[in-house]
Amino acid sequence: MNTIRVLLADDHRILRTGLKLLLGAQSDITVIGEADSGQSTIALAACLRPDVIVMDISMPGMNGLAATQRLSALLPRTAVLALTRHSESGYVQALLAAGAKGYILKQSAADELLRALRAIAGGRIYLDPAVTGQALRAAPSRGTARSQCKKALSRREEEVLRLIARGLLNKEVAARLDISIKTAEVHRAKALAKLGMGNRVDIINYALLRGWLSDE
Repeated sequence: MNTIRVLLADDHRILRTGLKLLLGAQSDITVIGEADSGQSTIALAACLRPDVIVMDISMPGMNGLAATQRLSALLPRTAVLALTRHSESGYVQALLAAGAKGYILKQSAADELLRALRAIAGGRIYLDPAVTGQALRAAPSRGTARSQCKKALSRREEEVLRLIARGLLNKEVAARLDISIKTAEVHRAKALAKLGMGNRVDIINYALLRGWLSDE
């Protein structure tokens, strides 16, 4: 079996150290580099050409989602394994649509990470069994994942979430979009159900991931 060459991307040094110890103990895996931001991940990956990148999605600056989008175009043969604490289906959809081949929760057992890493290195898509409320488990290709993600939110549902993420109340959202408060509430509820999210904090975190809060 060929050795799987892995690049670790996470802004927490302690976590990278733990991952390096875990992966370094495997006979078929070797860690070839570490990065602490999306920008440095892209630069190192372009130089080292790893088989797999274990990617934290909440890094400062360029986050893991944006980095994954860039890497899927730049290095299509390198598989990205998203590593995050977020179990909401909206995150799963977004990362798969960006080109990630796997999605693992930080709170899962170490064996789950190893299974995922080996699976995507072998050309398969792997999602953490603990991820709930998402319908992409059997997605056969990146194109299918991207298509399903596009169907996740309607234009109006996204508009409502963007405004809520910026701190507007339902009545303010309604006034801004020239719709009734009830309609705004319905769009919010449908969007949260589609994304597997439950409250304003979830919306803000998701908006940060998608870069909505930096939009003018």
